[in-house]
Amino acid sequence: MRGKAGLGSQLAAIAREAGGLTDEEHAIHESVRDKTPAEPISFALSPALKVARIYMRVSTEAQDLKRQEGIAQAARTAGYYVAGIYGEKASGARADRPELLRMIADLQPGEAVIAERIDRISRLPLPEAERLIASIRDKGARLAVPGVVDLSELAGESSGVAKIVQDSLQDMLLKLALQMARDEYEDRRERQRQGIDLAKAAGKYQGRRADPKLHARIIALRKSGHSIAETARLAVCSVAQVKRIWARRDAGEKLTVP
Repeated sequence: MRGKAGLGSQLAAIAREAGGLTDEEHAIHESVRDKTPAEPISFALSPALKVARIYMRVSTEAQDLKRQEGIAQAARTAGYYVAGIYGEKASGARADRPELLRMIADLQPGEAVIAERIDRISRLPLPEAERLIASIRDKGARLAVPGVVDLSELAGESSGVAKIVQDSLQDMLLKLALQMARDEYEDRRERQRQGIDLAKAAGKYQGRRADPKLHARIIALRKSGHSIAETARLAVCSVAQVKRIWARRDAGEKLTVP
């Protein structure tokens, strides 16, 4: 057809013959045509891959995590690659949650931590909650949680006074959300305490019901050599609960097992 001429030359010649290029345009094209060696495709200018780690939490053994499982699919739909899903049954008022600590250890710069609500991540007193969030940010990660307006991407593109204002607004909104999560926790605890006092006064308080299967699982895991933190993670319960059940077992108390 046109010998071994490159595709660019062939198209240029066709365009010229069809009146698509002037002589001057054709001369310019000929001066650079097919003289650039082939190179691998570069993705340097491609949009960065959005990576997320999902954190799910409920407070008690009677609750389950199924309601929060849709978060992962929602993240994928939003264009995130989900690098890990971390779920546990533990109080948000504790900072020593095994899966939370494992997630923070796994975090890489640029990743997002996604949770259903900010209270899934923390119900700690504000100073402790801020230290927890700082440990996430120190890994170069950010929060992507409903109720927390994360302006980090916008702030990253800003400079000067605009960046200072946006960073300050982000910190203020986050602090407000963390304090509200703590206040809700304390209000709930107070209502529970009042309810227990009324039940005791009426002679109706029987305490929490034991979970025989959980007791047996914790004892088996501890006997097999697992640490308290590993047992809590594998049994999907809190570290405090493992300590309490194991202490009762060491004291010779008869535990309810199936």
